[in-house]
Amino acid sequence: MSSSRTDPRMPNELGPQLRAWRGTRGKSQLDLSLDTGISQRQISFIESGRSTPGRQNVLRLAEALDVPFRERNSLLLAAGYAPIYSEASFDDREMQGVTNALKRMLRQHEPFPAVVMDRYWNVLMTNDATPRFFGHFIDMAARPAPRNLLHLMFDPSGMRPFIPDWDLTAKSLLGRVFRESVGRTIDVRTKELIDSLLAYPDVDAEWQALPAVENAPLIPLSFVKDGHVLRFFSLVTTVGTAQMITTQELRIECMFPLDEATEIDYAELMNTAQ
Repeated sequence: MSSSRTDPRMPNELGPQLRAWRGTRGKSQLDLSLDTGISQRQISFIESGRSTPGRQNVLRLAEALDVPFRERNSLLLAAGYAPIYSEASFDDREMQGVTNALKRMLRQHEPFPAVVMDRYWNVLMTNDATPRFFGHFIDMAARPAPRNLLHLMFDPSGMRPFIPDWDLTAKSLLGRVFRESVGRTIDVRTKELIDSLLAYPDVDAEWQALPAVENAPLIPLSFVKDGHVLRFFSLVTTVGTAQMITTQELRIECMFPLDEATEIDYAELMNTAQ
C-alpha cells in the first residue's frame, strides 16, 4: 500500500463530501463524469462508499468542482490520503516573496487606501494611507489587531455612523461575503463571521438572505466627513496561480475615488492633521 494512505480501517467519508460539493456546484454525476473523464458509474460508487478513488482522481474531481485548497485537503483525508496543500503563517519565510510583492502593490496605490485581507476579512497588511484615512473618523489605535474590515463597517463605534444609507451598504457587504467567499462557499468560520455581524444593533437577519448581485457595475462605498460625502469604489485582487492555502485565501482591496469631487475632498482631508 502507498505510504501516502492513512489507516485503511478509517471509514470512507469521501462520498458525502463529494455529493455535497456536487450539490453546491449544481452538477449532476453525468456532468462531473464529462468534466473529469471518470465514469458516472464510478462516481456513483464513490458517493455510495462502494469505491475509493486513487489520489489523482480525488484531485481531478476536486478541480472539476472548483474546490478550494483547504477543502481539497479535507477530501483527501476523507478518502484516506495525506493532505498535499500546505498552509503557512502570513509572516513565515516561505511567504516572503508574496508579502514583498504585496507591499509593493500597496505602496504603489498611495495616496489611496489599500489593504490585504485573509479569507475572513481580517486585515493583514495596509499601506500608509489606510490608517491615516480611517483615523480621521475613529481612533484606530483603540481597535485591537487583527482588525476586521466588516466589523469596522458594522460596529456602531466604528465607521458605521459615517456611512450614509448604512443599511443599503450593510446589505451590499453581506452580499459580498457570499460572492467573494473562497470557492463561493460559506464555511463554518464564515458563518460565524456572518452571525457576529447580524448580532450588531439594527441589523436585520433577513439581510443574509439577500446575496443578489447588484444591477450597478460596481458597489460604491461612501463616507461623510464635515458635510462632505466621499464616494469610493474598490477593486479586489486575488493571487493568481496560488500553490498553497494561505496565498489562495488572500485578497487585496484597493479603494479609488468615484468622482472628481471626492478626489479633491480626499486630498484636502489627508493634508489636515488628525
